[in-house]
Amino acid sequence: MQTDFTIQQLLDPAVAHSEAILRKCVHCGFCTATCPTYQILGDELDSPRGRIYLIKDMLEKDRPADEKTVKHIDRCLSCLSCMTTCPSGVHYMHLVDHARAHIEKTYSRPLLDRLYRNLLALVLPYPERFRLALRLAGFSKPFGKLFSAIPAFRPMQAMLKLAPKKRPEYQRTFQSGVFPAIGNKRYRVAIHSGCAQRVLDPNINAATIQLLTRFGVEVVVLKDEVCCGSLVHHMGREKQAEYFATQNILAWSKELAGDGLDAIIITASGCGTTIKDYGHMLRNSTQYASEAKTISELAKDITEFLDRLALPKAEDQQDKILAYHSACSMQHGQKITELPKRLLRNAGFQVRDIPEGHLCCGSAGTYNIMQSEIAEQLKVRKIQNINSVQPDIIATGNIGCITQLSSGTDIPVYHTVELLNWVYGGNLADK
Repeated sequence: MQTDFTIQQLLDPAVAHSEAILRKCVHCGFCTATCPTYQILGDELDSPRGRIYLIKDMLEKDRPADEKTVKHIDRCLSCLSCMTTCPSGVHYMHLVDHARAHIEKTYSRPLLDRLYRNLLALVLPYPERFRLALRLAGFSKPFGKLFSAIPAFRPMQAMLKLAPKKRPEYQRTFQSGVFPAIGNKRYRVAIHSGCAQRVLDPNINAATIQLLTRFGVEVVVLKDEVCCGSLVHHMGREKQAEYFATQNILAWSKELAGDGLDAIIITASGCGTTIKDYGHMLRNSTQYASEAKTISELAKDITEFLDRLALPKAEDQQDKILAYHSACSMQHGQKITELPKRLLRNAGFQVRDIPEGHLCCGSAGTYNIMQSEIAEQLKVRKIQNINSVQPDIIATGNIGCITQLSSGTDIPVYHTVELLNWVYGGNLADK
């Protein structure tokens, strides 16, 4: 793709990076075949190729974002399926992140839109605030249908619909401390507890700690860790995302310099994609660039680290047919595809692939709140594909997907690590 940026524009590192990405695009259109929003809406501007043209025009002309551009960029799930499909190596994730930051700086959203976004940014990344919000949602849930009649209030309806019917119990795994290895210590790791996950499904972190310590891994939960920053990063709030990133980098670097770490374990694949990109996010920081790169290299999805542990093959087959839903942030963001299924098969599960497994379930961070109608269509499509393999349980590696799928089916949805912990001696919570 030909570009027409001025020399002055290219002095901005963000613009120079986006220009290099744009020049890789060859207009082939392969991305349209795997883009969820294009598949549903059929609009070229709701495909990666169409959005690339909009971003190019906006950045080249160095103009404020307009309503048309914002509409189509907002509809992007950041599922990154296009990056898996692209034969030219276009790094769409970095390009759309830059576009969102530009939108945040230059576009004045309608009042209600701003209020919703501010509310999400002020609540979701902070576990105590989020826990309080869920309590309030419990009282408000019966009134959720009233909001559906007014389009402007649909995000509020979506929030209430996604709130769990039963409020999860607080667990001590939220507290900082060291969980010693059982038997001979083989490794020492820090676990990122997350923000939304530790509130919505605390059993995931509990199962992770139980499984790791049982196989000789000392697990550290750090007091100073915070949200990974992905929720606000995808809203274009660069400063807030970088603040979260630097706080985590400082906390993990201090532990690394102290008693040491063999890995930083991530159990929410959405967080994993962002943390593994800290090196890029802070590449221009004179203070944090080097440490950010180190932290990104240490970050491992829980399944990647479990593979290192070489878990024993289960002696008995489980009598459960399991549908494995590969989260977009797992398969497209981190390129982890077969490993979770191999671990589950090794544990004795009958694992079945889901048709159209490359398509997003519609969760995508806050997408199922801010773009609830498109998200609902994607969820229905995903559930239909899951039902076609007639599973007893569903496994996935991301809390957003668990929440989204659970709101559309009675089939129990578990995190991969919960099922593995159960097979190797732990308990399995009812869902």
